[in-house]
This record gives sequence, C-alpha cells and structure tokens, in this order.
Amino acid sequence: MNSTTKAVWKLLDDEQDYVVDLTQRMVRVPSVNPKFVVIDGQNNEAALQDVVEKEFADNGFKSDRWDVFEGRPNVVGDWAGNEERSLLLCGHVDTVPIGDESQWTADPFGGELKHDRIYGRGAVDMKAGLAACIAAARAIRRAGIRLDGRLSIHSVVDEEAGGFGTIDAIRKGHLAKAAIVAEPTWGKVQPCEGGLFWVRMTVKGKQGHAGWRFNEIWPQRHVPGRIVPGVNAIELASRFLWALRDYESIRCRTTYHPLVPPGLNTISPGALRAGAGMGPDGLPIIMTNPAIIPDLAVIDLDFKFLPNEDPEAVKREFESFVHHFCAQDRWLRDNPIEINWSLGDLYFPPMDTPVDHPLVRSLVQHKTALGNEPEVRGVEFVTDAAHYAGVGVAPVIFGPSGDGFHGYNENVEVASLLETTKVIAASILDWCGTR
Repeated sequence: MNSTTKAVWKLLDDEQDYVVDLTQRMVRVPSVNPKFVVIDGQNNEAALQDVVEKEFADNGFKSDRWDVFEGRPNVVGDWAGNEERSLLLCGHVDTVPIGDESQWTADPFGGELKHDRIYGRGAVDMKAGLAACIAAARAIRRAGIRLDGRLSIHSVVDEEAGGFGTIDAIRKGHLAKAAIVAEPTWGKVQPCEGGLFWVRMTVKGKQGHAGWRFNEIWPQRHVPGRIVPGVNAIELASRFLWALRDYESIRCRTTYHPLVPPGLNTISPGALRAGAGMGPDGLPIIMTNPAIIPDLAVIDLDFKFLPNEDPEAVKREFESFVHHFCAQDRWLRDNPIEINWSLGDLYFPPMDTPVDHPLVRSLVQHKTALGNEPEVRGVEFVTDAAHYAGVGVAPVIFGPSGDGFHGYNENVEVASLLETTKVIAASILDWCGTR
C-alpha cells in the first residue's frame, strides 16, 4: 500500500462517524419510488437529493441538478480532471416501498443504529453505498490529495423501476472511462451481469359463445350455416407456455458464463391477462365473463440473458422459436403471436467487464489487504451498471453487506460500510491517479 492510500485510510479510521451519520441521515429521508406507491411523506427523492447536493458543495464538487421526472431530480457532482483516467461512482436514492409496517421491528425511516447495523428502508439498497462513495471522495479531499483523472458521483432516481435516472444522466453526457456502482455485493467484486428484456406476447384467438365450445373442439361436419368455430386464446397461450418452458430449459442448458450461476438466463412469465376484446392499452376489455370464448391473451415475460450473449442474436433466436411454434398450428399460422420487445421501455444491456480490468484488480487488491480476498463473480439481478456498459463504460459493482434487501427490517452492517468506503477510496486513487 502506498503512502497516499495509507493517509486516506487513516483519515477514514479517524472519522468513521461521518459515513455512519451520513447513511443515517439519508435513511431518515423517505424516498420511496412513486411509480410503486404514492404515500404522503414517503416520496421525498428531491429532499434526499438536497442532502446529497450539500455534501457535494461542502467537498468541492461542481453540481448539475435536473428533474428526470417532475419533482424527481438527479444530482451529479464533478471534480475536473483528465478524461482518460475519469471515473464515476453511482448510487440511486429511490427505494422500494416498506410494505406492511407492522412487520418491521425497527422504524423503517428511523436510521436506527443497533447491534452494529443501521436499520431502515434503503439502508443497504443503496443509501449506504452512495454514502460510502461520498465519504471516500471527502477523505481524499480532506487528506489534501488532488486527483489527475476526473471524478464524478452520480446520485440518481428511478433505479428500482428500470434505471431511467441513469439513462437520463447518460443522455446528458455524464460518462467516464470506468464506473463503480455501489450496490450491495456482500463482499464480492462483481464485474458482470446478464441483460434483461421485458417482453409482451399477444396471443389472438376468435370470440364466440361458450355454449358452442363443442363446435370448436369436437369434429363437426362443415354443413351450410354452420357457426364459425371460436378459437380460445387462453388455450393457445397455455400451449405456448408449455413450449416456452422447454425452450427456456434448452437455452439454460446450452449457454454458459463462468461468473454467473448456470441457468441464469431464464424466461419468466410474470403476468397473464386474458379475456374478450382488446382495449386501447392492448389488454383484454372483458375478463369477468366465462360465457365468452376469449379472443385475447397477453403474457408479459421477464427475459434474462447472459453477460456474454449478443442481445440482437438473443432476439432473433427467440423470434425464430415463436415463428416455428406458430407454424405448427393452423390458426396461429395465419394469426401469429405478436412480440413487443419494449414493454415499459425497460431494457438492461448485458455487462461483461473483464476480470483482469485494472479497476477489478484494484478493488480485489484493496479488499484483500483489509483481510479477505473477495470472490469475483457476476450479479444475479440487474443494476444501473448495465446502462453504463451499454454505452461503452467499464463498470464494476462493489458495495456493502446487509440484510432485508427489498424486505422487512432492511439494514446495513457498519463494519462492511466502513470497509467498503476504504476500498472505494483506494480504487479511486489507483484509477484516477494523483497530481
């Protein structure tokens, strides 16, 4: 370890209370994403960004603040420097809802410190990670060190609903050569994650009266005046889902990435709505009358693919599967299942930063120096790191440990928070260099 890193780590040891206090203050500002639930006093992303912006101002960052959605601002702080050695640190301020408050044994917005953990919604996901980024930069500045490379901190909204805060920051040109996204990693260094599409499948049948179902499923003579048979969209969808399960199994068995669990590239049917008539939203109008043979079934899929898979190739392969499935059915041959790849405009590109990338090596080195060699592996879920990867940034995910992730009694371990801050600070120094 060089003398510069030693000086910053000593300062962090001497001022441990800062990152703990900042995490507590951030947890005490409720910032539930309003796309999930709107509750008076709980949707305060702007107030939390006020806290972040003040920290930026106190530590010499030049801030850019703008609304991504009305009343929901991003804040980006910059220290000027060399673009070739530029680094961005990213954390999101929005959280999922608290759910049934009676299931919490701690105040979900109390930021209570007990048993060496900080409790509250967003504690580990991911206000502690953002606090660690700010505290790491603060320690570098307080140690009198000036970086060669530009350092940015992105404090973004809306990660929990698709990452549209980060997407908007990217649109505005807030980029760097590499990135650390401080999501919780439980001590691991995570340089890759799979991609994700949300896909809508629309299956169209033909309406009819359920009393004439026999006319649809049992062989009938085609005599003059015979009522045209209905086609039950639910049954078509059911057959498709069975075929999809087989297709999913084949994909999971025949593709591989060394850093993620086998079979990560699942295709999960997440929502199915069926009935009669299509409304302007593309969903069935009538879903309460079983006397009507349904002519519409809409299936929404959570479609994952591996970090080393080409998104366009994934789409082509799936479209070929759907085409051949439809070709085997007389009705679907002429009325094929429709595929919408942009459901909710949600898409996470794959991320596959090499394990020998200098930023990966730096994080591993400094985590090891603190007593534990970290596992290097991929992330099972998706994060804002994907959006940076999609525009050529080299991201790595590294953050603290805790519990209650998207559950009750969410908390972050203080020891992990302090260690994470040190490792991020040392990697900033490695990547950006000093002058």
